[in-house]
Amino acid sequence: MSEKSEPENVTAPARMKPMQWFLRVLEGALIGGGAILPGISGGVLCVSFGLYQPLMALLAHPKSSLRIYGRLFIPVVIGWVLGFWGFALVVDLLFGASDVVATWLFIGLIAGTIPSLFKEAAKERRARAADWAALAAGFVLMAAFLVWVQVGFSASLQPGIGWFFFCGVLWGLSLVVPGMTSSSILMSMGLYEPLVEGIGSVDPAVLLPMVAGIAVVVLLTARLINFLFKRYYTTAYHAIIGIVIASTLLIIPLEYAGWQQILLSVLCCAGGFYGALKMEQYGRKIQ
Repeated sequence: MSEKSEPENVTAPARMKPMQWFLRVLEGALIGGGAILPGISGGVLCVSFGLYQPLMALLAHPKSSLRIYGRLFIPVVIGWVLGFWGFALVVDLLFGASDVVATWLFIGLIAGTIPSLFKEAAKERRARAADWAALAAGFVLMAAFLVWVQVGFSASLQPGIGWFFFCGVLWGLSLVVPGMTSSSILMSMGLYEPLVEGIGSVDPAVLLPMVAGIAVVVLLTARLINFLFKRYYTTAYHAIIGIVIASTLLIIPLEYAGWQQILLSVLCCAGGFYGALKMEQYGRKIQ
């Protein structure tokens, strides 16, 4: 393979210490949970933890990237499996207790990653007019799509192998396109609850088509995403920021049970924001 096909802009530690390994497992668990939790994008968390570009490089050029990032992703994959399955078991309890408060916790987590996104976007050069236009375009497109899903898609679907494959496609997109809130979309289509139930019970009729959908969309789009980051790094990152902002604003709850719920929501949002900032600091130390 030619030298041009080698991944760029990212590095991986040659050997991780036990605490670094544990933190990568934790990050993988959060990324896996991000696929399950409504309003959370696993791709956004990959970006904030410094794993997004290595992941795209690994998927786009597995032969040349595996020797660079293989050790990096072993704990991440372990954590992803644990988080994906574990959060499928607890998500009903979490949102059953208070979906409004839980949503604000996750809004805080996402908002806490936005400062690091701007830092990452400015790593190669300062933003230009085209970059801010990309941010605006990302915001408008994602906002329009989510509004259409929320108010314009009311069909009742019968879950089956084909639709579980479609669920996997959406989750694959949420991994390679940061800000893609696949779980929220699935909830609006009536597919979320049967999918989560199937994952929690390890039902092969649900898991196999879902994994196939994830694999297909990731393999088909990884090279394109990797190319865009190599050629248009700053512009691509600003488009991602626009997507993240839009997907976060559109999940803000509008109805509350009382002032106690409002106060608890504010506290959880602040706690999520602070927690995201601290995790970003840990991520920079690991890198």
